[in-house]
Amino acid sequence: MASITTDATKHIISEIPTYITVYSDGTVDRPRQAPTVPPNPDHPNSPSKDIIISQNPNISARIYLPKNPTTKLPILVFFHGGGFFFESAFSKLYHEHFNVFVPQANSIVVSVEYRLAPEHPLPACYNDCWNSLQWVASNSAPNPVNPESWLINHGDFNRVFIGGDSAGGNIVHNIAMRAGSEALPNGVKLLGAILQQPYFYSSYPVGLESVKLKSSDKDFHYSVWNFVYPSAPGGIDNPMINPVGIGAPSLDGLGCDRIIICVAGKDGIRERGVWYYELVKKSGWKGKLELFEEEDEDHVYHIFHPESESGQKLIKHLASFLHE
Repeated sequence: MASITTDATKHIISEIPTYITVYSDGTVDRPRQAPTVPPNPDHPNSPSKDIIISQNPNISARIYLPKNPTTKLPILVFFHGGGFFFESAFSKLYHEHFNVFVPQANSIVVSVEYRLAPEHPLPACYNDCWNSLQWVASNSAPNPVNPESWLINHGDFNRVFIGGDSAGGNIVHNIAMRAGSEALPNGVKLLGAILQQPYFYSSYPVGLESVKLKSSDKDFHYSVWNFVYPSAPGGIDNPMINPVGIGAPSLDGLGCDRIIICVAGKDGIRERGVWYYELVKKSGWKGKLELFEEEDEDHVYHIFHPESESGQKLIKHLASFLHE
């Protein structure tokens, strides 16, 4: 991308306009980033606290617990959206979402603060999220190295799930694939995966994209992927973004028993979620697969508006998925 001089010493070296700007002095501006908020250990329905998973690399999380749990609860390891380059587990947006979600889902949520591009290009976030899932599983053993009391005292390690929205949904796919080929500590198995309006792409259109998609939309997706993973083998058809791209392992190797893919009718990447559903369905994967669609909603509507009628409908559905 062209350099634009702003003053004698500081100039733009790369950007995705209105989303992120990288300057020559190393500073990064993320104008769409929601403000961060502290955890609330005294919340009446969903107490939360921040925890350190790893210091090298730097991985942390915000963990939420339903108030006064009386039984062992499902554990949802969640990966936030934001195109791999903005948003946070500590943002007001996700914090308020989980304050609504956790009491209704009656589950422990570990919302992961993974490293972002461009300071940490992909595949850093995938490794961080895999390490976070490994850490969660490690708490099932006696005397874990980095113990977390909420997981040890209240977590059901036979019901471990991963979930994420948008780019986080993409991360869910990649972590589920890894779980199919690499063991988690102490024999912990991944029970299910939740992909909410997941972010996938390819060099060719799918579904109705050939009719609906503008060239500017296509350019945007190429720009984002090149920005977050400039060294990706195969570019936009790398298996991390195109699950049937060159060299991609078969989707029948997804390492969980249940998958739900949630799409929204007005979402610009709706076709990709349906495409992924069809790909998994045809792959020979042996688990239980579900597609959930809210026709009159847009991208990650339930994150922005968890108390709306549609947001509540999805949260209730996901609560059933976690407890079925």
